[in-house]
Amino acid sequence: MKIGIVVSEYNYDITMMMLERAKEHAEFLGVEVSEILKVPGTFEIPFGVNSLIKKGNVDGVVTLGTVIQGETDHDDIIMQNAARKIMDISVETGIPVSLGISGPGQTRLQAEARIEGARSAVEAVVKMLKKGKKN
Repeated sequence: MKIGIVVSEYNYDITMMMLERAKEHAEFLGVEVSEILKVPGTFEIPFGVNSLIKKGNVDGVVTLGTVIQGETDHDDIIMQNAARKIMDISVETGIPVSLGISGPGQTRLQAEARIEGARSAVEAVVKMLKKGKKN
């Protein structure tokens, strides 16, 4: 199994720790991370997912990012649109794509506490890939 990871550079200190956890967990599960694509922010993650899938050398894609609450509803808008488009791409292509983006409505401290969630995002893609092979 080959997976790609699309990770947001926004909130870099958190997302790069998420990336390390995801890579470690993929190795633990015996899955090859064949592509890592860094994008400016969570809003750009669907574009990155689409790019990796079009290359044709990944079986699934893990998305990583964190959306921290600000003074407006911007975090809600970013998260809702990114999540919707990620699911659309997965359904349209038949390629499993996990939602490893924490938020919205969280503080920086809450985002830091969710770094380990990157492991779950890897597991979700691997489980979907295994289910696809059984059918």
